[in-house]
Amino acid sequence: MNSIFKQILKKIKEYDTIVIARHVGPDPDAIASQLALKDIIEYNFPHKKVYAVGTGVSRFKFLGILDKVDESTLEHALLIITDVPRFDRVDGAYKPRYDFTIKIDHHPCDEVICDLELVDESSSSACQLITELVYKTKLKINKDIASKLYLGIVADSDRFLLSYTSGKTLELSSKLLNDYDLDLMGLYQNLYDRSINERRFEAYIINNLTITENGFGYIKITDDVIKKYEVDSSTASNMVNNLNFIRELKAWAFSSFDDKMGLYKINIRSRGLVINDVAEEYNGGGHKFASGARLKSEEEVDLLFEALDKRCKEDKENNQ
Repeated sequence: MNSIFKQILKKIKEYDTIVIARHVGPDPDAIASQLALKDIIEYNFPHKKVYAVGTGVSRFKFLGILDKVDESTLEHALLIITDVPRFDRVDGAYKPRYDFTIKIDHHPCDEVICDLELVDESSSSACQLITELVYKTKLKINKDIASKLYLGIVADSDRFLLSYTSGKTLELSSKLLNDYDLDLMGLYQNLYDRSINERRFEAYIINNLTITENGFGYIKITDDVIKKYEVDSSTASNMVNNLNFIRELKAWAFSSFDDKMGLYKINIRSRGLVINDVAEEYNGGGHKFASGARLKSEEEVDLLFEALDKRCKEDKENNQ
């Protein structure tokens, strides 16, 4: 594994123009890994031009500001994608524009899509992999970069509660915490601070969640509800892990409509039940117990929910 980190560093040194992208509809790990990697490269190689691209999310502005770049003007450029398994989910980058491509990701994917790939499904997050890159290659970072990396790890492991948390996750998090004297209260304030409207919206989700006899929970969040609680469509995505300890649930899914993309955004979670293969059948994918999908119609949403309920039913029958 050490050689892959050295190969990535070698390619970073080789290119003076570098673009960093991640998946559409980003979560904290996606944006934190992207912006942290940009900052790392600029901190160690000030002469390089480094751009972090994609659509921004106002909720995560505290992590940094994204760049706008005209890909057609780039020459001899390197593209690095983080926290995304496939190019059809990359936001803001077109592969043929680049001389060389690198992927840093922790999602399962059988397809090799980049010239160089660092993929570790056992990793809690893309930020964990980039933290490994830092310590394995002795790249220099500062407190601000360490804070981004730590937040990405914390967010994607759901505060170290999820099964992807390993001894390595805790070891690397501890090193960041100790080496850079991180302000945990300040960091958590940015990550978990919520308005009263968001808390009321969370209560709406709990009160209106449908739970089938097989242990599948689901809710379709409409534009009217979004407007009523004065939140945005990404707010539901950020709340999906909050249902992780409801005893009656085996798996659950949120559906909301993304006006900008013209697609239904589905967030899926489970408590030990494999669901990513179901998501893959509906233009989605992800981890075994944490996946998502993008669908064009409500009929497709219903079919996905039926398939997830069937998976819960099969699990229930096998364990009776």
